[in-house]
Amino acid sequence: MANIKEIQTRINSVKDTMKITNAMYMISSSKMKQARKKLSDTEPYFYGLQREISRILRHVPEIEDPYFDMREELPADKRKIGSIVITADKGLAGAYNHNIIKLEDELLKEPGIHKLFVVGELGRHYFSKRGVEIATNFQYTVQKPTMHRARSISSVILEQFEQGELDEVYIVYTRMENSIQVEAEKVKLLPLERAAFNRMVMPLNMYREEIEFYPSAKSVMDIIVPNYVTGMIYGCLVEAHASEHNARMMAMKSATDSAENIIKELSTLYNRARQAAITQEITEVCGGANAQKRKK
Repeated sequence: MANIKEIQTRINSVKDTMKITNAMYMISSSKMKQARKKLSDTEPYFYGLQREISRILRHVPEIEDPYFDMREELPADKRKIGSIVITADKGLAGAYNHNIIKLEDELLKEPGIHKLFVVGELGRHYFSKRGVEIATNFQYTVQKPTMHRARSISSVILEQFEQGELDEVYIVYTRMENSIQVEAEKVKLLPLERAAFNRMVMPLNMYREEIEFYPSAKSVMDIIVPNYVTGMIYGCLVEAHASEHNARMMAMKSATDSAENIIKELSTLYNRARQAAITQEITEVCGGANAQKRKK
């Protein structure tokens, strides 16, 4: 059995660690709530853009737009596939980063010429060691997602898609199902699929007015789509940010609970060691007293 001093030192060490995990839990809780609020505040605008795209396709179904070009003439092994991968900048978040990396590894096994746009230091370090091509001018962190950053990312993606440097673009991020469950998810950003917008059901009481596009339906679409893609990226950034802190909250809560259990076990050992030491002292005192009596 360890001596009293060693047990007391370990108890103090575990208590110090528990203070850190508690503090990280509170910080992540605050950041997660802020991220969820930002997402709920901006979602209506981008859902509105999605409805407008659906309206244009409904009124002008024959419209030709490069953002809807599926480039079906390209064989699967020749298609240039870009992936925006959103990981965390650090660990201590359970399986959060592992699930994202696993999902992207599965995508990399599919036919095609792959190119990564990684947001987050941890993912960037992982894929650079694997020898996967990563956009070197795409050095973004995941902290404090903003609309400005989403526009910077979308401008790079849209430019490369328009120039034919990318034929498909996916975003791999983590979506928060609820307060205790997060799921890694892959979403196709480009090219846009008409069927996805045609499935949207318009409200029955919506006024079916005639609309006029100026200067043309294609011009309107070319303005709306980049904003829609920006909104999708922004939503994924904020959702991933909230999911990361939710995962970190759960990890820190688990660590705090484990620390409490360890402290209970160590406290029991400490009390036993103290009792053994006191018993030993009493035994020695009684033995010394008996020895003195025998001398007399």
